[in-house]
Amino acid sequence: MKEKFEKNISIKNKRATFDYELLDTFTAGIVLTGTEIKSIRQGKASLVDTFCIVEKGEVWVKNMYIAEYFYGTYNNHNARRDRKLLLNRKEIRKLDDAIRTSGFTVVPTRLFINDKGLAKLIVAIARGKKEYDKRNAIKDRDDKREMARAFQR
Repeated sequence: MKEKFEKNISIKNKRATFDYELLDTFTAGIVLTGTEIKSIRQGKASLVDTFCIVEKGEVWVKNMYIAEYFYGTYNNHNARRDRKLLLNRKEIRKLDDAIRTSGFTVVPTRLFINDKGLAKLIVAIARGKKEYDKRNAIKDRDDKREMARAFQR
């Protein structure tokens, strides 16, 4: 019988929400090797500078960093290899149409382990923000922080 995981793993791509306007999200499974899932369960992964492509009807995540497993021997994985995402055909078609449209991209936003112990990746169709949009986001964030401080006093 499988044991429940007490430690919730949730690795976020904070840069994605700052650089992009997220329009639509999908939850995808990832094809991993044994040492990769062990590293993810230890929380040793990063989504910085990660993006997705659609190639021959398959979705691949590029440049995702998963640290080598400490106890892995010659079976250890390459830290930045391309990994296949598991989505249904309708979702793949939506992502492919979005990528082909100018100004849109597909970025991973969150990596987590679900209740069954499987690694899942949330990917989003995104449009890049302009510089003034980023300044407005920073201003809004600072205003919310200031209001929270005033409310606590």
